[in-house]
Amino acid sequence: MDTERELLKGNMSTLVLAVLRDGPLHGYAIAREIERRSGSILSCKEGTLYPLLHALEQERLVTGEWQRPVSGRERRVYELTPAGQAALNERARTWDRFAAAIERVIRGGAEDAAPALG
Repeated sequence: MDTERELLKGNMSTLVLAVLRDGPLHGYAIAREIERRSGSILSCKEGTLYPLLHALEQERLVTGEWQRPVSGRERRVYELTPAGQAALNERARTWDRFAAAIERVIRGGAEDAAPALG
């Protein structure tokens, strides 16, 4: 569905930060964890994920380090930075307000309206 793809695209960096909050992971594991946590509703293509991880590194929200497991090939493992944790906290607060506002509009109510976003 195009709507789901657009929603995912706009929130993928937040999902990556949320997964990394629980500990360092390599790219493939990040993608599988997003899929697992969403009950296989959300999928993360590697062609989207790796440029996003690079951008998050540039923003200093994550760090990446090459590691070679005892058995296997070298892979880059990503970890959330303190700035990444702060960004995730802010994005989660924004998401909560946004989702509640969308829910009120869809359901037709405006009870206990929160301050405007943006």
